[in-house]
Amino acid sequence: MVMAMQARVQSPLRLVVPDLPSIHSYTTFAFTHFSLPYSHKKVSVHSMNIINGKGNTRATSDYRPASSMLLSKAVAVESQTQVEGICIAEDVTQLIGKTPMVYLNSVVKGCVANIAAKLEIMEPCRSVKDRIAYSMISSAELKGAIIPGKSILVEPTSGNTGIGLAFVAASKGYKLILTMPASMSLERRVLLRGFGAELVLTDPARGMKGAIQKAEEILAKTPNAYMLQQFENPANSKIHFETTGPEIWEDTRGKIDILVAGIGTGGTVTGAGSYLKTQNPSIKIIGVEPFGSNILSGGSPGFIPSILDVEILDEVLQVSSDEAVEMAKNLALREGLLVGISSGAAAVAAIKVAKRKENAGKLIAVVFPSFGERYLSTILFESIKVESEKMQAES
Repeated sequence: MVMAMQARVQSPLRLVVPDLPSIHSYTTFAFTHFSLPYSHKKVSVHSMNIINGKGNTRATSDYRPASSMLLSKAVAVESQTQVEGICIAEDVTQLIGKTPMVYLNSVVKGCVANIAAKLEIMEPCRSVKDRIAYSMISSAELKGAIIPGKSILVEPTSGNTGIGLAFVAASKGYKLILTMPASMSLERRVLLRGFGAELVLTDPARGMKGAIQKAEEILAKTPNAYMLQQFENPANSKIHFETTGPEIWEDTRGKIDILVAGIGTGGTVTGAGSYLKTQNPSIKIIGVEPFGSNILSGGSPGFIPSILDVEILDEVLQVSSDEAVEMAKNLALREGLLVGISSGAAAVAAIKVAKRKENAGKLIAVVFPSFGERYLSTILFESIKVESEKMQAES
C-alpha cells in the first residue's frame, strides 16, 4: 500500500512530518513536494524512524538565493527502517553559493593571525559573480521587468560578471548581449560565446567607461532590452548580505575578526561586510584595490560604484599587480589553490593584516573571487604557457 505524506519545513534545520495513524498496515510511503521558507539550495532527509505511528526526521540544509523543492517518490520501507532522501538541484542556478572555506598554511610565514579563504572559485562558473548574476536576473523577474524568451539582457562587464550572467541567462532562456574591453582574456571571450552570449568588444584604452557607453547605445536601439547595471543594482550587494556574509559567519561560528575582500563593484565587501557588522560591530572590514585603479585611496581618477558603502570600510589597502600575480602563483604551487589575480591581491592584503602584532590570534576571512584557469592567456601564466608550447615529445 502506498501512502503519500506532506512534509513541511518548520525551521532551516527541522523537517516536520504529520503523525501517522498506524504504520503496521503500510509498507510504502512517499514524500510529496515541500517548499522551503527561506532560500535553500538543498535538503537531504537523513533518516525517518517510524515508531508507534509517529514520524520523526532530521534534515540538513544549505541556504541559497532561490526557493527549492525536494521530491522523494514512493520508497518502500518497513517499521524501524532508515529512509534516504534525494538531493538533486532542479537546475544549475541552485548550485550557487555555500562555498567552502579553507585555512592558508604555506604562504603565511610571519603571520600572527589565522587566515581562512572563502573559495568563490568553487561556484558553478568559478566566480563570486555567479551570485550577483542570479540575484540581478531574479530580482528583475520578480519586478516584472524581464520575461524569459522575450527580454534581451544587456550588460557591460570585465569578464566574470558576464560569465555568470551568461550561464544564468542560458539556464533561464534569455538572449544576452555583453560589452567588454578588448583587453580581457581570450578564455573569457570563449566562455561567453560558449554560453551563447553575443559579445561586443570596446576600446581597451577607455576601460569600463567605454564598455558602459557601448552597452547604453545598444540598450537604446534594441527593443525589449534591459540593462542589469551591476555597478548600481542593489540586488548585487543584497545577495552578499543574504548569503555570503551569513555563510562566513556560520562557517567561522561567529569567530571572524576581520574580513578582507576586493572592492570591484562594491557588492561583496558592502553586502557581506554589512551583514557581519550586524552580527558583531567590532569586526573590521578591509577593502582591497589595485595600485593602477586605487580610486578610493585617491591615487587615480575613476568612478566609485553607487552600491559601494564606503562607510562600511575600516581600511583600504593597495596591492600592486606584481604582488598579486606572484601571490596567485604561490597559492597554486604551495597551497594547491588555482586562483585568479584578484584572489592573489586579496591574499597579499590579508597576509599584510595578519602580520600586524595587534592581530595576534585573530581570524581573518579573505574572499577568493575567481578560478585561475580563466587566466591562462594572461600574465599570470605567461611563462608557463611559453614553456609548455616549447615542450617536445620524448622518443
